[in-house]
Amino acid sequence: MAKEIDGIRQVDAAELQGLLEAAKEGKVKLIDVREPYEYNAGHIPGVPLIPMNDIPGKMSELSKEEEYIFICRSGNRSHQVSRYLKMNGFDKVTNFYGGMLSWSGPTKPGMDE
Repeated sequence: MAKEIDGIRQVDAAELQGLLEAAKEGKVKLIDVREPYEYNAGHIPGVPLIPMNDIPGKMSELSKEEEYIFICRSGNRSHQVSRYLKMNGFDKVTNFYGGMLSWSGPTKPGMDE
């Protein structure tokens, strides 16, 4: 499916499933941008949480050299985060189109350590 919207690469659930191994190897970083209560209800194991509203304050902790895939409930907030970072010089950003609503892979409740 890999397509672009507003110049942001979009991946669907099948593509994201295929990228999980790359994430485990450190080739790409996945970040969940939902609210803590949503993340606690269930998230993709190993994917850290940075709520959307915290992204501006965390930009200095992100590397413009890394590739990021952003995840939210439906793909809307993660797309907004991707656009925001792209406008701030992050070129390697991807949105999980369809979000957790389209995810049928494993999920884990609670906060990751």
